[in-house]
Amino acid sequence: MLRLLPILLLAAAASPAQMLQMGEVSQGFMSLFTGHDLGRWEGDERLWKAERGVLTGSTEGVDPIKTNQFLIFKGGQFKDFELRLDIKLRNHNSGIQFRSEELPGYVVKGLQADAAEGNWWGSIYDEKGTRGVIVNGWKGKAEKIVKPNDWNEYTVYCKGGTVRLTVNGMVTSELTNETPKEGIIALQLHAGPPMQVQFRNIRIKKLD
Repeated sequence: MLRLLPILLLAAAASPAQMLQMGEVSQGFMSLFTGHDLGRWEGDERLWKAERGVLTGSTEGVDPIKTNQFLIFKGGQFKDFELRLDIKLRNHNSGIQFRSEELPGYVVKGLQADAAEGNWWGSIYDEKGTRGVIVNGWKGKAEKIVKPNDWNEYTVYCKGGTVRLTVNGMVTSELTNETPKEGIIALQLHAGPPMQVQFRNIRIKKLD
């Protein structure tokens, strides 16, 4: 029985994939998601749940949402950082807000790392702004590497005027003259047909 203990501990540590990756603690990364409850995230509780290391957003089985809805991290605002997470999009449209502004009713305005069914992955989008798609990271880039209906690694890097998105190890879009702005991080559910999106391994490093 004692011989099985290290194996059991290893299995427990490896699932549900919420541990920081090797070396990330020493690099200064911290987890933003406990893996078992919403914790410091706030949103419409009809639409979001946390279980087994995964945040799931779904608009199925509820009245259609009239505007895009967000799960908002309430543990502080970030300006210069590197955000890493995994995202699995079943259908429709989602994204990761950063350097953004919270509006009433779990609505968010600002920069978004986009993700959509068969489109827009790796793009920088201006949610509720005037610029629309700022940089198209899908065409000729993310379209080659995104795994539909599977987990994809997404990294958002912001340092001063530089904003860079990476999907599955490929840099897909970059801005070099963006005005630095401190703001919130949030996860999107898009208005329209019933949809589902999942997130896991959400961790961030503040950059000095």
